[in-house]
Amino acid sequence: MIVEGTILRGRAFEPIEGRVVVENGEIAAVEEDSVDSDAIVCPAFVNAHTHIGDSIAKEAGEGLTLEELVAPPDGLKHRLLREADREELVAAMVRSLSFMKRSGTGTFVEFREGGVEGVRAIRAALADSPLQSVVLGRETTDAMEIADGFGASGANDAEFQQERRATRDARKLFGIHAGEVDSSDINPALDLDPDFLVHMVHAESLHFERVEDSEIPVAVCPRSNLVTGVGRPPVEELMKRTTVALGTDNVFLNSPSMFREMEFTAKLYDISARDVLRMATVNGAELAGLDCGLVEEGRPARLLVLDGDSDNLAGAKNAIRAVVRRAGADDVEQVILP
Repeated sequence: MIVEGTILRGRAFEPIEGRVVVENGEIAAVEEDSVDSDAIVCPAFVNAHTHIGDSIAKEAGEGLTLEELVAPPDGLKHRLLREADREELVAAMVRSLSFMKRSGTGTFVEFREGGVEGVRAIRAALADSPLQSVVLGRETTDAMEIADGFGASGANDAEFQQERRATRDARKLFGIHAGEVDSSDINPALDLDPDFLVHMVHAESLHFERVEDSEIPVAVCPRSNLVTGVGRPPVEELMKRTTVALGTDNVFLNSPSMFREMEFTAKLYDISARDVLRMATVNGAELAGLDCGLVEEGRPARLLVLDGDSDNLAGAKNAIRAVVRRAGADDVEQVILP
Protein backbone atom coordinates (compact mmCIF):
# COMPACT_ATOMS: atom_id res chain seq x y z
CA MET A 1 0.00 0.00 0.00
CA ILE A 2 1.17 3.54 -0.80
CA VAL A 3 -0.33 6.66 0.78
CA GLU A 4 0.56 10.05 -0.70
CA GLY A 5 0.16 13.61 0.51
CA THR A 6 1.60 15.99 3.11
CA ILE A 7 3.10 13.66 5.70
CA LEU A 8 3.58 14.72 9.32
CA ARG A 9 6.79 12.77 9.76
CA GLY A 10 8.47 11.64 12.98
CA ARG A 11 8.30 13.04 16.47
CA ALA A 12 8.59 16.61 15.19
CA PHE A 13 5.65 16.05 12.80
CA GLU A 14 7.75 17.65 10.07
CA PRO A 15 5.40 18.33 7.14
CA ILE A 16 6.88 16.84 3.99
CA GLU A 17 5.37 16.15 0.58
CA GLY A 18 5.75 12.53 -0.37
CA ARG A 19 4.51 9.01 0.26
CA VAL A 20 4.28 6.39 2.99
CA VAL A 21 5.00 2.84 1.85
CA VAL A 22 3.22 0.18 3.91
CA GLU A 23 4.24 -3.48 3.83
CA ASN A 24 2.82 -6.22 6.06
CA GLY A 25 1.24 -3.72 8.40
CA GLU A 26 4.47 -1.78 8.95
CA ILE A 27 5.78 1.51 7.59
CA ALA A 28 8.50 0.34 5.20
CA ALA A 29 9.49 3.80 3.98
CA VAL A 30 8.65 7.50 4.24
CA GLU A 31 9.75 9.07 0.98
CA GLU A 32 9.99 12.79 0.29
CA ASP A 33 8.84 13.52 -3.27
CA SER A 34 6.52 15.71 -5.33
CA VAL A 35 3.07 14.07 -5.41
CA ASP A 36 -0.35 14.95 -6.75
CA SER A 37 -2.37 14.70 -3.53
CA ASP A 38 -3.99 17.13 -1.10
CA ALA A 39 -4.17 14.52 1.66
CA ILE A 40 -2.66 15.05 5.11
CA VAL A 41 -1.13 11.88 6.56
CA CYS A 42 -0.52 11.61 10.30
CA PRO A 43 -0.57 8.91 12.99
CA ALA A 44 -3.92 7.54 14.05
CA PHE A 45 -4.80 8.92 17.46
CA VAL A 46 -4.13 7.21 20.79
CA ASN A 47 -6.89 7.98 23.29
CA ALA A 48 -5.09 7.62 26.62
CA HIS A 49 -8.11 7.40 28.92
CA THR A 50 -11.60 6.10 28.21
CA HIS A 51 -14.62 4.54 29.90
CA ILE A 52 -16.36 3.06 26.86
CA GLY A 53 -18.87 1.09 28.93
CA ASP A 54 -20.57 4.40 29.71
CA SER A 55 -21.92 4.37 26.15
CA ILE A 56 -25.24 3.10 27.52
CA ALA A 57 -25.96 6.42 29.26
CA LYS A 58 -24.75 9.32 27.11
CA GLU A 59 -25.67 12.73 28.57
CA ALA A 60 -27.47 11.24 31.58
CA GLY A 61 -27.24 12.89 34.98
CA GLU A 62 -27.57 16.58 34.17
CA GLY A 63 -26.93 18.72 37.23
CA LEU A 64 -25.29 15.99 39.32
CA THR A 65 -21.91 16.40 41.00
CA LEU A 66 -18.92 14.32 39.92
CA GLU A 67 -19.37 12.05 42.94
CA GLU A 68 -23.06 11.60 42.19
CA LEU A 69 -22.22 10.81 38.58
CA VAL A 70 -19.29 8.41 38.74
CA ALA A 71 -18.15 7.58 42.30
CA PRO A 72 -18.14 3.83 43.00
CA PRO A 73 -20.17 1.93 43.98
CA ASP A 74 -23.40 3.95 43.85
CA GLY A 75 -22.76 6.82 41.44
CA LEU A 76 -25.32 7.07 38.63
CA LYS A 77 -23.11 5.46 36.01
CA HIS A 78 -22.38 2.44 38.23
CA ARG A 79 -26.08 1.93 38.90
CA LEU A 80 -26.86 2.14 35.18
CA LEU A 81 -24.06 -0.27 34.35
CA ARG A 82 -25.39 -2.80 36.87
CA GLU A 83 -28.91 -2.47 35.48
CA ALA A 84 -27.92 -2.88 31.82
CA ASP A 85 -28.06 -6.33 30.29
CA ARG A 86 -24.95 -7.60 28.53
CA GLU A 87 -26.38 -7.38 25.03
CA GLU A 88 -27.33 -3.74 25.54
CA LEU A 89 -23.92 -2.93 27.01
CA VAL A 90 -21.95 -4.58 24.20
CA ALA A 91 -24.10 -3.03 21.47
CA ALA A 92 -23.59 0.45 22.92
CA MET A 93 -19.82 -0.05 23.11
CA VAL A 94 -19.73 -1.27 19.49
CA ARG A 95 -21.33 2.01 18.40
CA SER A 96 -18.76 4.09 20.30
CA LEU A 97 -15.86 2.02 18.98
CA SER A 98 -17.15 2.51 15.45
CA PHE A 99 -17.28 6.27 15.96
CA MET A 100 -13.79 6.30 17.43
CA LYS A 101 -12.37 4.51 14.41
CA ARG A 102 -14.26 6.73 11.96
CA SER A 103 -12.93 9.85 13.73
CA GLY A 104 -9.30 8.79 13.56
CA THR A 105 -8.58 6.89 16.76
CA GLY A 106 -6.49 3.76 16.29
CA THR A 107 -5.70 2.86 19.91
CA PHE A 108 -7.29 3.49 23.29
CA VAL A 109 -6.61 2.81 26.97
CA GLU A 110 -9.78 1.68 28.71
CA PHE A 111 -10.65 1.60 32.42
CA ARG A 112 -13.31 -1.14 32.31
CA GLU A 113 -15.85 -1.39 35.10
CA GLY A 114 -17.73 -4.57 35.93
CA GLY A 115 -14.93 -6.90 37.00
CA VAL A 116 -14.34 -10.01 34.89
CA GLU A 117 -17.65 -9.70 33.04
CA GLY A 118 -16.90 -6.08 32.21
CA VAL A 119 -13.61 -7.06 30.60
CA ARG A 120 -15.28 -9.88 28.69
CA ALA A 121 -17.98 -7.48 27.46
CA ILE A 122 -15.54 -5.04 25.92
CA ARG A 123 -13.56 -7.89 24.37
CA ALA A 124 -16.83 -8.97 22.75
CA ALA A 125 -17.46 -5.42 21.51
CA LEU A 126 -13.95 -5.36 20.01
CA ALA A 127 -14.33 -8.71 18.22
CA ASP A 128 -14.88 -7.17 14.78
CA SER A 129 -13.05 -3.88 15.38
CA PRO A 130 -9.57 -3.01 14.06
CA LEU A 131 -8.95 -0.76 17.05
CA GLN A 132 -5.97 -1.58 19.25
CA SER A 133 -7.03 -1.69 22.88
CA VAL A 134 -5.32 -1.63 26.26
CA VAL A 135 -8.07 -2.82 28.60
CA LEU A 136 -7.48 -2.32 32.31
CA GLY A 137 -9.79 -4.29 34.59
CA ARG A 138 -11.25 -2.78 37.74
CA GLU A 139 -12.75 -3.89 41.05
CA THR A 140 -11.07 -7.32 41.29
CA THR A 141 -7.66 -8.85 40.65
CA ASP A 142 -9.47 -11.54 38.65
CA ALA A 143 -10.40 -8.83 36.15
CA MET A 144 -6.75 -7.80 35.95
CA GLU A 145 -5.73 -11.37 35.18
CA ILE A 146 -7.76 -11.50 31.96
CA ALA A 147 -7.13 -7.84 31.08
CA ASP A 148 -4.00 -5.88 30.20
CA GLY A 149 -3.64 -4.55 33.72
CA PHE A 150 -5.59 -2.73 36.43
CA GLY A 151 -7.19 0.72 36.39
CA ALA A 152 -7.75 2.01 39.93
CA SER A 153 -10.47 4.51 40.79
CA GLY A 154 -8.40 6.51 43.28
CA ALA A 155 -6.32 6.05 46.41
CA ASN A 156 -9.09 7.40 48.67
CA ASP A 157 -11.38 4.54 47.58
CA ALA A 158 -9.06 1.69 48.59
CA GLU A 159 -5.40 0.92 49.21
CA PHE A 160 -4.83 -1.00 45.92
CA GLN A 161 -1.53 -2.45 47.18
CA GLN A 162 -2.57 -6.00 46.34
CA GLU A 163 -3.58 -4.96 42.82
CA ARG A 164 -0.31 -3.10 42.35
CA ARG A 165 1.71 -6.14 43.40
CA ALA A 166 -0.32 -8.34 41.08
CA THR A 167 0.22 -6.11 38.05
CA ARG A 168 3.91 -5.82 38.78
CA ASP A 169 4.29 -9.58 39.14
CA ALA A 170 2.38 -10.11 35.87
CA ARG A 171 4.26 -7.30 34.10
CA LYS A 172 1.01 -5.55 33.32
CA LEU A 173 -0.03 -1.90 33.50
CA PHE A 174 -1.29 -0.20 36.63
CA GLY A 175 -2.97 3.18 36.20
CA ILE A 176 -4.80 5.22 38.82
CA HIS A 177 -7.01 8.31 38.98
CA ALA A 178 -5.43 11.02 41.12
CA GLY A 179 -6.13 14.64 41.98
CA GLU A 180 -9.45 14.84 40.16
CA VAL A 181 -11.60 16.28 42.96
CA ASP A 182 -8.85 17.50 45.30
CA SER A 183 -5.20 16.81 46.10
CA SER A 184 -5.74 14.37 48.98
CA ASP A 185 -5.28 11.19 46.93
CA ILE A 186 -2.21 12.22 44.90
CA ASN A 187 0.56 11.28 47.33
CA PRO A 188 -1.04 7.90 48.16
CA ALA A 189 -1.36 7.25 44.42
CA LEU A 190 2.28 8.16 43.85
CA ASP A 191 3.29 5.89 46.74
CA LEU A 192 1.97 2.95 44.69
CA ASP A 193 4.53 3.75 41.96
CA PRO A 194 1.91 3.48 39.18
CA ASP A 195 2.74 3.16 35.50
CA PHE A 196 0.66 6.27 34.88
CA LEU A 197 -1.71 8.72 36.54
CA VAL A 198 -5.01 10.13 35.28
CA HIS A 199 -6.26 13.73 35.71
CA MET A 200 -3.97 15.46 38.28
CA VAL A 201 -6.23 18.53 38.20
CA HIS A 202 -5.27 19.57 41.73
CA ALA A 203 -1.55 18.79 41.63
CA GLU A 204 0.65 21.03 43.79
CA SER A 205 4.38 21.79 43.87
CA LEU A 206 5.34 18.68 45.82
CA HIS A 207 3.36 16.49 43.45
CA PHE A 208 5.05 18.02 40.41
CA GLU A 209 8.42 17.26 41.96
CA ARG A 210 7.47 13.67 42.73
CA VAL A 211 6.10 13.12 39.22
CA GLU A 212 9.30 14.48 37.71
CA ASP A 213 11.55 12.42 39.98
CA SER A 214 9.64 9.20 39.28
CA GLU A 215 9.04 9.97 35.57
CA ILE A 216 5.42 8.86 35.81
CA PRO A 217 3.37 9.89 32.75
CA VAL A 218 -0.03 11.54 33.11
CA ALA A 219 -3.19 11.25 31.03
CA VAL A 220 -5.22 14.47 31.14
CA CYS A 221 -8.86 14.92 30.14
CA PRO A 222 -9.57 18.68 29.99
CA ARG A 223 -13.09 18.50 28.52
CA SER A 224 -14.24 16.02 31.14
CA ASN A 225 -12.76 18.06 33.97
CA LEU A 226 -14.53 21.15 32.70
CA VAL A 227 -17.93 19.49 32.35
CA THR A 228 -17.74 17.94 35.85
CA GLY A 229 -16.66 21.27 37.33
CA VAL A 230 -13.54 19.98 39.08
CA GLY A 231 -11.18 22.47 37.45
CA ARG A 232 -8.52 22.59 34.79
CA PRO A 233 -5.53 20.21 34.77
CA PRO A 234 -2.20 22.11 34.95
CA VAL A 235 -1.07 20.85 31.56
CA GLU A 236 1.78 23.32 31.06
CA GLU A 237 3.31 22.51 34.45
CA LEU A 238 2.97 18.78 33.91
CA MET A 239 4.56 19.01 30.46
CA LYS A 240 7.69 20.56 31.97
CA ARG A 241 8.15 17.45 34.10
CA THR A 242 6.80 14.35 32.40
CA THR A 243 5.04 12.82 29.42
CA VAL A 244 1.47 14.10 29.10
CA ALA A 245 -1.14 12.32 26.99
CA LEU A 246 -4.74 13.18 26.08
CA GLY A 247 -7.85 11.18 26.87
CA THR A 248 -11.57 11.77 26.44
CA ASP A 249 -12.65 10.03 29.69
CA ASN A 250 -16.31 8.99 30.13
CA VAL A 251 -18.49 8.50 27.06
CA PHE A 252 -21.16 9.25 29.65
CA LEU A 253 -20.02 12.90 29.54
CA ASN A 254 -18.06 13.43 26.30
CA SER A 255 -17.95 12.05 22.80
CA PRO A 256 -14.74 9.98 22.40
CA SER A 257 -13.48 12.38 19.72
CA MET A 258 -9.78 13.16 19.81
CA PHE A 259 -10.41 15.98 17.33
CA ARG A 260 -12.60 17.72 19.90
CA GLU A 261 -10.14 17.01 22.72
CA MET A 262 -7.21 18.40 20.72
CA GLU A 263 -9.05 21.55 19.64
CA PHE A 264 -10.25 22.24 23.17
CA THR A 265 -6.77 21.70 24.64
CA ALA A 266 -5.01 23.78 21.98
CA LYS A 267 -7.33 26.72 22.56
CA LEU A 268 -7.45 26.47 26.35
CA TYR A 269 -3.70 26.28 27.01
CA ASP A 270 -0.64 28.17 25.86
CA ILE A 271 0.97 25.19 24.14
CA SER A 272 1.79 24.55 20.52
CA ALA A 273 -0.34 22.53 18.12
CA ARG A 274 2.67 20.25 17.65
CA ASP A 275 2.74 19.47 21.39
CA VAL A 276 -1.01 18.80 21.41
CA LEU A 277 -0.64 16.39 18.49
CA ARG A 278 2.09 14.55 20.41
CA MET A 279 -0.26 14.33 23.39
CA ALA A 280 -2.89 12.75 21.13
CA THR A 281 -0.56 10.23 19.48
CA VAL A 282 2.91 9.13 20.52
CA ASN A 283 2.64 10.27 24.15
CA GLY A 284 -0.40 8.09 24.68
CA ALA A 285 1.37 5.18 23.00
CA GLU A 286 4.41 5.55 25.24
CA LEU A 287 2.22 5.87 28.36
CA ALA A 288 0.76 2.46 27.48
CA GLY A 289 4.07 0.89 26.41
CA LEU A 290 3.13 0.70 22.73
CA ASP A 291 5.13 1.37 19.56
CA CYS A 292 2.55 3.28 17.50
CA GLY A 293 1.83 7.02 17.31
CA LEU A 294 4.45 8.19 14.79
CA VAL A 295 4.88 8.11 11.03
CA GLU A 296 8.38 6.76 10.62
CA GLU A 297 10.04 3.67 9.22
CA GLY A 298 9.65 0.52 11.28
CA ARG A 299 6.55 1.69 13.15
CA PRO A 300 3.17 -0.02 12.86
CA ALA A 301 1.22 1.50 9.97
CA ARG A 302 -1.63 2.91 12.04
CA LEU A 303 -2.37 6.00 9.99
CA LEU A 304 -4.97 8.73 9.66
CA VAL A 305 -5.46 10.28 6.22
CA LEU A 306 -7.35 13.58 6.03
CA ASP A 307 -8.79 15.24 2.95
CA GLY A 308 -6.78 18.44 2.78
CA ASP A 309 -9.12 19.72 0.06
CA SER A 310 -12.31 19.32 2.11
CA ASP A 311 -14.46 22.42 2.49
CA ASN A 312 -13.18 22.67 6.06
CA LEU A 313 -9.44 22.22 5.42
CA ALA A 314 -8.95 23.69 1.93
CA GLY A 315 -6.61 26.67 2.06
CA ALA A 316 -5.01 25.76 5.39
CA LYS A 317 -1.46 27.15 5.52
CA ASN A 318 -0.26 25.09 8.47
CA ALA A 319 -0.98 21.35 8.32
CA ILE A 320 -0.31 20.66 12.01
CA ARG A 321 -2.58 23.45 13.22
CA ALA A 322 -5.21 22.34 10.72
CA VAL A 323 -5.22 18.80 12.14
CA VAL A 324 -5.26 19.92 15.77
CA ARG A 325 -7.46 23.00 15.78
CA ARG A 326 -9.78 22.62 12.79
CA ALA A 327 -10.17 19.07 11.47
CA GLY A 328 -13.03 16.76 12.39
CA ALA A 329 -14.54 13.41 11.53
CA ASP A 330 -16.03 14.76 8.29
CA ASP A 331 -12.51 15.47 7.01
CA VAL A 332 -11.33 11.88 7.45
CA GLU A 333 -10.54 10.24 4.13
CA GLN A 334 -9.14 6.97 5.43
CA VAL A 335 -8.08 5.33 8.69
CA ILE A 336 -5.50 2.60 8.13
CA LEU A 337 -5.40 0.09 10.98
CA PRO A 338 -3.71 -3.16 9.88
